[in-house]
Amino acid sequence: MITKPRSWSKNTFLFGGVSLWAVLLISCTMVDRAIVAPPHIAGASFVGDKECAQCHEETVKGFEHSTHAKLKVQGENAKGLGCESCHGPGSTHVQAGGGMGSIVNPGKSPEACFQCHLDKRGEFSLPNSHPVMSGKMTCTECHDPHKGKAIKGGAGHLTSEKETCTECHTAQKGPFVFEHNAMREGCTTCHNPHGTVNQKMLVQRDSNLCLKCHLQHPAVDGNATIIAGGEDHRTRMQNGTCWVSGCHEAVHGSNVSKPLRY
Repeated sequence: MITKPRSWSKNTFLFGGVSLWAVLLISCTMVDRAIVAPPHIAGASFVGDKECAQCHEETVKGFEHSTHAKLKVQGENAKGLGCESCHGPGSTHVQAGGGMGSIVNPGKSPEACFQCHLDKRGEFSLPNSHPVMSGKMTCTECHDPHKGKAIKGGAGHLTSEKETCTECHTAQKGPFVFEHNAMREGCTTCHNPHGTVNQKMLVQRDSNLCLKCHLQHPAVDGNATIIAGGEDHRTRMQNGTCWVSGCHEAVHGSNVSKPLRY
């Protein structure tokens, strides 16, 4: 009996192609950055998350719902992609009864975080940044990698962002009689907390930062205008940035002035 070679229909190729793209899309959305090998610890081997949970039960339980849990996969060949993807293989740590010198601690050094967050290493090396590279701060002072979106603070993203920043920047916390609306949007509306080339880690160095929100420019007699707060600011903008020109120094909030003056 002669068997005819299997013929592939147009629908078969279409279904196969869609399936392949679906797999690739899922894999890309699970992790949005490069994943590298876990940290090396001499003489240590991987033990898996169940072993970690023997002592760190609450941490492991909360980790299941965190964004970093996307790195975690199941199976004997993937033990290093749970807790140990950041902390390194844990066998010597277990044998030492939890000795801190036997495991990688991102709370002591940012290098464990930089394995995946390479862009943040670059930002911390810019002229104006939090002093992480000098060892005066660590990533875990602002981030909790075991919970939620890894930002310390309250339940909401914007709320937690503000609470995290104002733990140290207490003068900007308020409450203020007149609060700058940008504070409700979150500190990263104006600042990059990892670092920028601009003073005070501002995302833009001049009045263009303010004009991202405070801008209307209807034409007057065919000439463009810059309207902020209901007034034409073309001349005032020549005096310098909004926050050092003697007009709006209290950019986070004020107790005396709605236009945010001290």
